[in-house]
Amino acid sequence: MTDKNKRKVTVRRFKEKIIEKFFQANGIFSIIVLLGIFSLLVIEGWPAIKKLGVAEFLFSGKWNPTSFEKESYGILSMIVSTLMVTIGAMIIAVPLGIGCAAYLADVANRKTREIVKPVIEILAGIPSVVIGFIGIIIVGPFLADLLGTSHGLNAINGSILLAVMSLPTIISISEDAISSVPMVYKQASYALGANKWQTLVKVTLPAAMSGIIASVMLGMGRAIGETMTVLMACGNAPAFPQSIKDSVRPITSTIAIEMGETVQGGLHYSSLFVVAFVLFLMTFAVNLVSDIVLNKYQKVNR
Repeated sequence: MTDKNKRKVTVRRFKEKIIEKFFQANGIFSIIVLLGIFSLLVIEGWPAIKKLGVAEFLFSGKWNPTSFEKESYGILSMIVSTLMVTIGAMIIAVPLGIGCAAYLADVANRKTREIVKPVIEILAGIPSVVIGFIGIIIVGPFLADLLGTSHGLNAINGSILLAVMSLPTIISISEDAISSVPMVYKQASYALGANKWQTLVKVTLPAAMSGIIASVMLGMGRAIGETMTVLMACGNAPAFPQSIKDSVRPITSTIAIEMGETVQGGLHYSSLFVVAFVLFLMTFAVNLVSDIVLNKYQKVNR
């Protein structure tokens, strides 16, 4: 090897080393930020946990920190409300999202795909406050007439709007996963006598399942963490919900409404950090479950 070639190899290895260290630093920084958020929530929320106890927060459904008689800090109703609107949103968004992704990737012609996909991406850029206005002005009155209630600001309204906000994530990632399935899989299915529908259901979707699961989990994370839409469209009733037609107040709404009105360092202030910590654990659990499911699915398909 000549001296010139040696210099080229040395320079290339040096560049590769820099890139490796750069990505390693980004990974370490992400871990530091995550631990910092975790520590902040624990430190700020500890005074409330120490005074009231974990049971007061998790097993009581009454939240009334400004009562003149007796303050209450139960967050069970908020947890149930958050799960209610999130699960409702996924029931709507998952079949629609996967169906739309399968259509774009395996059925639609090129011209249709070039029109529909940008529209879906534009939908992802609509501000959540605009979605909330649509929920108040259009979806709410429609639900009130349909269900025979005095208003339509309830869990169903929130679920519909969160489903709309989750759809772009689910469709985009699922469509990419379905499009990435090797053509030889489909050709082998056709060669065995399967039609297009059978190939899609029995071959293409199972082969793309890891990406589809990832899209659903990301959509669920978007739904759990959304604030403005549920703040405007769910009614913000702190009472324990009895049905999906009731007004609810998810965790994010409570934090957004009350954080600016609390005295820093007070019990109410610390309690809101406990609420935020519970939300942090819920989103962490969603990501953890998705990683476990993906790893198991990838092992099965190896």
